[in-house]
Amino acid sequence: MTDDSALSDEATERLADVVRLQPTKNKELQERWGLESGSEVHQYLENELADYYYRDDNSLIRATSEAAELVDVEPGVESDEEGGGVPSVIRVPELESQVFAVVAGPEERSESVVSVLNGVRDAFDVDPPVEDVREALQNLRRKGVVEVIYRTVPTFRLAVDRDEVDVEVTE
Repeated sequence: MTDDSALSDEATERLADVVRLQPTKNKELQERWGLESGSEVHQYLENELADYYYRDDNSLIRATSEAAELVDVEPGVESDEEGGGVPSVIRVPELESQVFAVVAGPEERSESVVSVLNGVRDAFDVDPPVEDVREALQNLRRKGVVEVIYRTVPTFRLAVDRDEVDVEVTE
């Protein structure tokens, strides 16, 4: 593993982009970084960030867990600078997007995991395991778009207005 202090400011910023945008492609990073080609992106990743990224089974670029810790950025979350920490885009699996679509809004009474599960069942005609819904809610909480309200059992609701966040479904 490369010594963390060896990363330049530019490399650290670009690594944060990889963490935020994952899973991503050369083209997206090329546009973000103002490079001429996908080959330049590949060269940069290999020369500067080789220890901190990998390509998944679909050849999409992903950051290692060490990279996310190093730059202290939540994977798959983009925030507006003036948004006060509210993500403008979250990249999530399909179940998390479904949970985001049905969980109680910020002004509504928070609801239990089972209530959210029933909402997903009704809205999307799917039947995910309750543990998967609980995990989806916790992942959305870590992304800053869902909050936990502790009553007899933990309950959940959106921490942001639904229309403030673009949800992109990943594979």
